[in-house]
Amino acid sequence: MNVRRHLIPAVAAAAALAGLSACSTDSAAAGGTGKFDVVASFYPMAFLAEQIGGDHVSVTSLTEPGQEPHDLEISAKQTAQLQESDAVLYLKNLQPSVDDAVDQSEIKTKIDASSLTELEKHGNEVGGHAAEHDDHANGELEGLDPHIWLDPVRYAQVAEGVGKAFEKADPDHAADYQARTAALVKKLDALNTEFETGLKNTDTKVFVTTHAAFGYLAERYGLTEEAINGLDPESEPSADRVKDLEKMAKADGVTTVFYETLVSDKTAKTIASDAGLKTDVLDPIEGITAKSRGKDYFAVQEANLKALQSALGAK
Repeated sequence: MNVRRHLIPAVAAAAALAGLSACSTDSAAAGGTGKFDVVASFYPMAFLAEQIGGDHVSVTSLTEPGQEPHDLEISAKQTAQLQESDAVLYLKNLQPSVDDAVDQSEIKTKIDASSLTELEKHGNEVGGHAAEHDDHANGELEGLDPHIWLDPVRYAQVAEGVGKAFEKADPDHAADYQARTAALVKKLDALNTEFETGLKNTDTKVFVTTHAAFGYLAERYGLTEEAINGLDPESEPSADRVKDLEKMAKADGVTTVFYETLVSDKTAKTIASDAGLKTDVLDPIEGITAKSRGKDYFAVQEANLKALQSALGAK
């Protein structure tokens, strides 16, 4: 994955960890809340922890609302907070500084969401007829695509794994974790059915985004995602890529260029203007802000479905 690698300042991180070496991670009060303390790397992980943990957990996210998760550089204070907690829930290879902090920590329960489902390599074009256009990858096939939460089926698989990890780490509340996990998975199954039904009959199956975040979603529902940029949302497209997208848009009946809330919409609007297309938001749900079309994961996914239906000409 082409993400700028942000490393923890070695001295600060080492000092933070050394100062906390005597802290216990065995009790639910290790973080000082009296609950099962969970540090989540960014919003999709925090949402899972809150939904599954309910009143039994205290969840802290390392990524602030509105902050681009790919750019997170974890602080010494956050490293200390991580060490004091009972569990960490993160997605390996999305945020290198988090990976480093987790590796260095002595926290007992480390839950890597990427190990709970299957990840794939995705290029700038994913799904549908993408296999016919391998030259579109532009070198973006270097790493596995981490955006698993945008596929309700994969997200449900992760939820089940997180639930089991919580049950094992905090057995006193295992029954509640199991019940809440089952309820969450049921909601995700219903969301999957909504997407399947809502995107089954459309005028086109191709959509254009600024950030290659929707590959799993595209594959799940028989669509093709054409991304202006690669897996790194702030990478710049080549002139050839822009020309290619404009030709493809005309050939495949594309009406809309999608952009997201946490990254500049300048490139999307420029390409849309040149090609005579509309623009709209397709949210990768990396964080919830005042600009988000919904207050939580499910609400934003519902908004994403409506945006796709409009852009693709759903019947």
